Amino acid sequence: MEITIRKGGEADLPAILGVLDSAVTWLNARGITAQWGTEPFSARPKAVRQVEDTMAAGDPWIAEIDGVPAGTMTLTPFPGQHIPPAGEPEVYVRLLATGAGFHGRGVGTALLAHAVAETRRQGIPLLRVDCFAGSEGRLIEYYESQGFTRTTPFEVGDWPGQVLERRL
Repeated sequence: MEITIRKGGEADLPAILGVLDSAVTWLNARGITAQWGTEPFSARPKAVRQVEDTMAAGDPWIAEIDGVPAGTMTLTPFPGQHIPPAGEPEVYVRLLATGAGFHGRGVGTALLAHAVAETRRQGIPLLRVDCFAGSEGRLIEYYESQGFTRTTPFEVGDWPGQVLERRL
């Protein structure tokens, strides 16, 4: 099994939404409903607009296994609306997700390694990401295992989040 990562574009919106939708299904099957809710991204017009806006603001990437979209992320030069910019050049990982049928195959690791390579290629020393801080902090621990360090916790309403960074 080989993971290939390719640059996405506007035409990849259905594939990206498909990965995000299946990630919601995967999370919900494990009792995790607070992270991304219980409704698929594609069924929520506001969420679809957010994905479109994020894709337009940066570079979407698709991880494929045997030609099937297995994961996605979009790299932007700034964070989303609830996180202040770093105050220095940065690359921000947004909408990182692995499709439901591809967990445990290294898709997220491959995408984050690609994010590191892209950040270095651009000559930028700071890669940041934010994530859901609930569910006993499992997602925070995952990012820490990928070389990120916790910086700022935050909340959006009752949704707990954590910003992490990786200096390159």
